[in-house]
Amino acid sequence: MASEATTLSVDGPHGTREMRISSPGRVLWPDLGLTKLDLARYIAAVGEAFIAANGDRPVSLQRFPDGIDGEQFFSKNPPKGAPEFVRSVPVVYPSARSHPQLVLDEPAAAVWAVQMNTVVFHPWPSRAGNSDNPDQLRIDLDPQPGTDFDDAIPVALELRSVLAEAGLSAFVKTSGNRGLHIFAPIQPTHEFLDVRHAVIAAARELERRMPKKVTTAWWKEERGARVFLDFNQANRDRTIAGAYSPRALAHAPVSCPLEWDELSGANPANFTVTTVPDRLRTVGDPWARMHADPGSVDTLLSWWKRDVEAGLGELPFPPDYPKMPGEPPRVQPSRARKKD
Repeated sequence: MASEATTLSVDGPHGTREMRISSPGRVLWPDLGLTKLDLARYIAAVGEAFIAANGDRPVSLQRFPDGIDGEQFFSKNPPKGAPEFVRSVPVVYPSARSHPQLVLDEPAAAVWAVQMNTVVFHPWPSRAGNSDNPDQLRIDLDPQPGTDFDDAIPVALELRSVLAEAGLSAFVKTSGNRGLHIFAPIQPTHEFLDVRHAVIAAARELERRMPKKVTTAWWKEERGARVFLDFNQANRDRTIAGAYSPRALAHAPVSCPLEWDELSGANPANFTVTTVPDRLRTVGDPWARMHADPGSVDTLLSWWKRDVEAGLGELPFPPDYPKMPGEPPRVQPSRARKKD
């Protein structure tokens, strides 16, 4: 017996492609009854803005073959049977190994990824043609226990001011969960470690201004009820959910770009797979102009140098990273005290 399947017409720069969707009735979000076909239709509906934000970048696919409550895995290399219009580029990982990574160039490619059971899309902050040098500075505002989305709003607004003082234009989106993601377009002239240091410099400056509300403490036991500025998302092969990417949460939220004047009073639960297409049609894409005037990280790097000279050095890297020059010990403070 032939398997259930349907086709979806997807417009794009090369005309309309007829994309096959197998098991279209497979339920991905059980609480809402949203299916694989519903997700494919969502991606097609937001396709132009989705590709503008996430296209031409190495991308990791977070795949859920049995829906968001089932097993999941990340896919980076192009799966077998990818259409001819889905390409890949070689990228270098922290281990110094190089592998091909997927690149999405048109909405039909993103719909194909949904056919492969992708729910969350994780683009790199660099372009496919220059993957070693990010063209986006990203800071993840992560509310810790005792704080919530509303606590991240004033932090985001002050961070915007900090970045403006450094000559950068900030853009904001919901994370799709409790936090906010702040992006700033930058000239792709520095490699990942430099951009990480620029992020740390901005985060430390914000921490000095809002010490009771924000923290750069890597160890959870030191963060308290504050918003964590996750500097490690700036590392090579570290990604966050892309703009307009769905999230694998029960109410099918979307990581949604906002205008800055929308931020105060915004409710992230309102931006979902079912609501964002209409929002795009009526409000437009707040990130459409993001890369019109990229800035430089040179001022932030001068702040980094100033802080290093004042005794503030490197911060911890993720646990799966090789040991990095100047990095402090990778042991949480309470355990270090017990050893002493």
